[in-house]
Order: sequence, then structure tokens, then C-alpha cells
Amino acid sequence: MTEENFDAIVIGAGMAGNAAAYTMSSRGMKVLQLERGEYPGSKNVQGAIMYADMLEKILPDFRDDAPLERHLVEQRFWMMDDSSHIGMQYRSDDFNESRHNRYTVIRAQFDKWFSRKVREAGATLLCETTVTELVRDPKGKVIGVRTDRAGDVILADVVVLAEGVNGLLGTRAGLRDTPKPETVALAVKEMHFLAEEVIDQRFGLKANEGCVIEAVGTISRNMAGLAFLYTNKESISIGIGCLVSEFAATMESPYELLEKFKSHPSVKPLIAGAEVKEYAAHLIPEGGYKAIPQLFGDGWVVVGDAAQLNNAVHREGSNLAMTSGRIAGEAIVQIKNRKKPMVKENLSLYKSMLEKSFVIKDLRKYKDMPALLHTNSRNFFTTYPRLLSQAAQNFVRVDGTPKIDKERATTATFIKARSRWGLFGDAVRLARAWR
Repeated sequence: MTEENFDAIVIGAGMAGNAAAYTMSSRGMKVLQLERGEYPGSKNVQGAIMYADMLEKILPDFRDDAPLERHLVEQRFWMMDDSSHIGMQYRSDDFNESRHNRYTVIRAQFDKWFSRKVREAGATLLCETTVTELVRDPKGKVIGVRTDRAGDVILADVVVLAEGVNGLLGTRAGLRDTPKPETVALAVKEMHFLAEEVIDQRFGLKANEGCVIEAVGTISRNMAGLAFLYTNKESISIGIGCLVSEFAATMESPYELLEKFKSHPSVKPLIAGAEVKEYAAHLIPEGGYKAIPQLFGDGWVVVGDAAQLNNAVHREGSNLAMTSGRIAGEAIVQIKNRKKPMVKENLSLYKSMLEKSFVIKDLRKYKDMPALLHTNSRNFFTTYPRLLSQAAQNFVRVDGTPKIDKERATTATFIKARSRWGLFGDAVRLARAWR
């Protein structure tokens, strides 16, 4: 291996790494992909949403054999207090189209399938291989890597870092700062197994239809957090995540938050009788546009979670990962075809192409939203959910109290909230951040 040079080395075999490796391999480049896990997806005990449009640009016929769980026809949003939720949902038969828009997937299975496609395109994959160091020439250009396999040096024209948000390689090499606790969320998740027909019945689904529930409120105990529930064919992925900085400040237990969400009266009936087989924790980039590090340099580019490319406002990650990996691969192919060196000036093409895509445009649009939600987390995730629950109960409970008295009580509660917690100010700031 030490005597062999590659056109590109891709570090990581997740969504971004596979997208980059496939894009380059399928266009004739000699690519080596290195994965520290036993196999691609072995470290992803995770149910997730996969966005068809982004994968279709890489593998147009993926629906023929990809391990897809359910296509999503319904999205529910819940704002919860301790005993209730106020919900909004959207369901459309339009999503039963022949080429479905979104799917739930189980990453351990999906990543393994994606990796097989990468190898079929011609890439070489080495698993159980940890990259310990980026190798540089005397001028500082990255020219390869060193691994834990007897310290061998593997040379390449360019290295693509797709090592995930907590990857240490780029940090140790000085290519990016260590992600700050306030820009990274820790999510914990379980897989609850139920018969397919039971899931269909509980969620009103049929014929591989799927439903997603996303929830905020008192379940995160004053922290900025999101809980979720995804329906798979014969399992339900359920979890919750909050910022690492807030876990550290409050000393709350992620597992206890998940237990609280699972035992909530709105959630408990949906998972009753399920067999829990898997539990996992996962770090997610939450810093948004302002947390994006340098994306390229002499002999290297960074993609996916390692580049903080995650849209926390719209809960989108895999589509940004796949798109950034594809665009990085396309940029590298263009540079190679022009017979140009993989230096910083030429690799800036990757950033230019990425900025023209939805990835950077969306992150830039909502650049102030993460900070707003995190700074005012007690208001958005505790106070307002309780106020809305109280107002809703006043509206629907019939107990002999005159409606005019209930309306006055509700109005007085919101006036009090406006002065005590800055409801009006929060609404204005939220509108500005969303604009």
C-alpha cells in the first residue's frame, strides 16, 4: 500500500464520505476510502430520514435495491407540556407518488448498501482502519495519510475529510477548531420493535406509508432540545437531543430525558408493548452557518458533519451531507480533468459550488436562529408550551365557567407573559431570524 498512490483518499464511510467517494470513483478516479468501523454503518445504530432528491442526483436508480423502510406521508409537530401536547400535522396523499420524496432508513443497513455502490464504482475500501495523521510535504500541502496499520503512509493528490462532527483528525492537524459545546448537540435514541401491522394501526398508515413526529417543550427541562419519533417497517426510532453545553451546565441525564419523553401520555401508547433492542448516542452539529469552519486548503477539503453542515432549524442533515460530498467530488473531478494541482486556490472551487447550492443558501438564511433559540431556551421550551396548553384547555374544557371569564383569564395570562418573559420581544426576534 505504501508504494501506491491514489487520486483521492476519503476518510469516513457515512453519507458524506460515500457520496464523495462514489462521485469520484464513478468518474474514473482512483479512490481509497478509509473507515474505522468494522463495516460502513457499524457505528450508526440509528434510524434517520433520507431525502430522495439529493440521493437521486448521485444514484438515480437507488429505489431499485436500497434498504428503504417507509416513505413519509405525514409530518406531525408537537409542542408539549408535562401532560399534554398541542399539535400541527400535515398529511397528503400526494406523497404516495411513484417516486417518493422522503424515506425512513436504518443507517446501519443503508450505509452498508451505499458503500457497496461505492465499491462497485471502483473505489477501494479499508475498514477497521483509523487515520492517525495527515501527511504533508515540506510546503505544508496535505499529500496523504498515516494509519494505525503499522504506521504506513498512503499518498494521494487530495484528502476528503468526512469524519463526522467529533472527528479528531482535522482538529489535530489544525484545519479546524474543536467544535464548541454550544454548537454541538448530543442525541440519544432507541429502537423499539413492533409488528408492522401494529405500527400501521397506531399511526393510521398503510402500504409502507410512514409518519414522523417532532416535539419540543418541557420534555427538555428548560434546555433547547428536540424529541423525535420515526416509523420504520417493524420498528420505531425514538430519541431526544439537546446542546452539549446545556447538558454540562444543568447536569441533566440524556437517558432520563428520553425516559421522560417515552413515558409522556401522548407518546406512551404509541410504543406500548414494543421490544427495545438498540440504544445509541450521536453528536449532531448545531452551530449553523456561523460555525462552518474553513472548507478547503492545500490538498484537502471537509464535508458533511465535519464541516458543521446541518440545518438545525429544518432538522436536515443527511441531505446536506450527501450534497456536500457530491459537490466536493465533482469539484475535485473538474480540477483533475483540467490537469491542475490540488492546491488551495484550485480547491476553492468546492466552496464556490457549495455556495450556489441550497446547502449554504439555507444555512445563511437562518444564521441567527440557533443562537436565538439557545439564548431564550427557557421561554421557547418551557414557558410558552405551558401557556399554549393552558389557553387550549381553557378553550375546550366546559365546566360552567362563562366563556367571557375564560377569555379574560387567557388574555391576562398572555399579557403577564409579555411583560415578565418578553413574549412580544421573542416573537419579533423570532420573526427577524426567520426572515
